[in-house]
Amino acid sequence: MMTATRDFPKYRLHPWHGAETGANPPEFVHAYIEITPFDPIKYELDKATGCLRVDRPQHGSSLPPSLYGLIPRTYSADKVASLCDGADRGDGDPLDICVITERPVNRSDILLDARVIGGIQTIDRGEVDDKMIAVLKGDSALDSVKDVTDLPPIYVERLRHYFATYKMVPDQLSPVTLGKTYGRTHAFQVVQAAMEDYAAAYIHDE
Repeated sequence: MMTATRDFPKYRLHPWHGAETGANPPEFVHAYIEITPFDPIKYELDKATGCLRVDRPQHGSSLPPSLYGLIPRTYSADKVASLCDGADRGDGDPLDICVITERPVNRSDILLDARVIGGIQTIDRGEVDDKMIAVLKGDSALDSVKDVTDLPPIYVERLRHYFATYKMVPDQLSPVTLGKTYGRTHAFQVVQAAMEDYAAAYIHDE
């Protein structure tokens, strides 16, 4: 049971800048969920206000195969780009995360605790846009999953197919190129790099 506290902000925290990265990053992180597997609309955090806004209807007929959002206080810039062959630069956004859970979660605009197990190397118009793969902390059905290789292959296949096609429009090639799927060791390096990129871009201004 959550205990009451008098130590709280007067106003709602900005999901990207106000929440902590996690309990023990780069393995245990917080995830702010923007989209669920039931959303035909792509929602995205409005970076100026911290509100969730409609970005666009999903272009294709497939829906996200997992919960999808961002890791607070991360940023994709030079250090993240240095870990991805073929990327010219970071995409200037928080690090994306896909969270797998046995039980359906049917709402977004929430924070949850996740355990990072891997990632998918993604380049969008020359910008690195990696997708972290994680499992919901406390999900008993997934306790034994320590690395992305422990997942049934279909989970990763669905994620790769979604990200390979989610920006496609008829009669045009997708601007997204998928590279390797990597395990937890490299994923931890990406999360750590994104935390350092965030610190370089924002912490010195505080």
